[in-house]
Amino acid sequence: MIPIAGRTVLTAEAMRAAEAAVFASGLDPTALMRRAGEAVAQAVARLAGPREVLVLCGPGNNGGDGYVAAATLKHRGIAVRVAASDEPRSDGARWARSLWDGPVELLATARPAPVLVDALFGIGLSRALDPVVQAALARLAGEAWLAIAVDMPSGVASDDGAIGGEVPRFDVTLALGAVKPSHLLQPAAGRMGQVRLLDIGVPVEGTTHVLDRPTLPEPDARSHKYSRGMVAVVAGSMSGASELAATAALRAGAGYVLHLSAGASAVVHPHAIVRRDYAPEALDEQRIGAIVIGPGLGRDGDASARLAAALGSGRPLVVDGDALRLIDAEALGQHIGPKILTPHGGEFSHLFGDGSGTKPDRTRRAAERTGAVVVHKGADTVIAAPDGRTILCPEANSWLSTAGTGDVLAGAVGAMLAAGLDPFEAAAAGVWLHAEAARRCGAAFIADDLADALSAVRG
Repeated sequence: MIPIAGRTVLTAEAMRAAEAAVFASGLDPTALMRRAGEAVAQAVARLAGPREVLVLCGPGNNGGDGYVAAATLKHRGIAVRVAASDEPRSDGARWARSLWDGPVELLATARPAPVLVDALFGIGLSRALDPVVQAALARLAGEAWLAIAVDMPSGVASDDGAIGGEVPRFDVTLALGAVKPSHLLQPAAGRMGQVRLLDIGVPVEGTTHVLDRPTLPEPDARSHKYSRGMVAVVAGSMSGASELAATAALRAGAGYVLHLSAGASAVVHPHAIVRRDYAPEALDEQRIGAIVIGPGLGRDGDASARLAAALGSGRPLVVDGDALRLIDAEALGQHIGPKILTPHGGEFSHLFGDGSGTKPDRTRRAAERTGAVVVHKGADTVIAAPDGRTILCPEANSWLSTAGTGDVLAGAVGAMLAAGLDPFEAAAAGVWLHAEAARRCGAAFIADDLADALSAVRG
């Protein structure tokens, strides 16, 4: 079982194409099914220990994987039973069924077991499960000590995070060959539990990956405050938001943070932030590595003028919050410097419309349209570059749903951009730092705690 960080993500169509390429090279489809089923059995044996296992098999190839897994577990001496929703319908499933020499129970009346393995339906499902199947799966999963899904919990679409009907929450999902989008996209991701990858010998490649721990810029003996990166945060009517962004930039590793305020502020901490009154010419400073604009900016005429000055500076930009409500996609496309947009769902819809397709599809189109890296925030954050590279992020800490955490993210991303990372790498590094800080904060934290925790993450 392989952790999924950094791994390639494939849609159902792309996964089938990868399998077809293996078949074209001479591998028999049943050999691949045997590999998958045996890999599932090995994982289940490790997770289940001596407990009895109930494998649920559907009529297709996912069910075939289940029959192979059940036969392999039985051969290993593990107590295992099989229940089926229907007779096998694919050639592979019929072949796999022939390997199982025990009884096959009816799914609707099957007795529960301590360990449940759901191999009913895999990545090909595009509709809700039959109500009888839904009810049986919910009952058996609810009574299991450990519930394991093979490739995808039954009832979940593989590519867009959609759920058909009621789908129980599993403890572990075993991704076969490659991670699929719905392992990371909501609401489906909330049903997966821990996702682990099983290598079934199918080479996979693509431009979409799971967020991984980044290689962060580190100071050395030659470093100074400007070489570590100078971040200018353009403030507006709500100084607290821009102060959070400035603090986060420092805590994430920036060497110099300049807070350009809209007027007098009572905030004086941390003292390491350099505070000056805003003036357009302040953005002409050649050593500025990134401008963060949007947190607390406001939406009046002064805010629009500050945004225009930032866009005209040619400096690398992180555009967040109010700035995303003031600008249009065409204006962003005219900015000649590197830029990163960090919209939440509402800001994304305001800027780009609701559109069609999956969240990764919409985010990629937005990045191509604007020439910017787009961080489409949420419980299932998606990062996309104009060239199509995409990162899907694991489920976020739900305690991030508090005011100011987006400002912290903007500051962290700004620090990475100012340190010299390219915009796609900077966005990924900032998102990873933000998520790790949230994990360390635990529960009921506030944005100030989150910003401060960035130092510990860098430590």
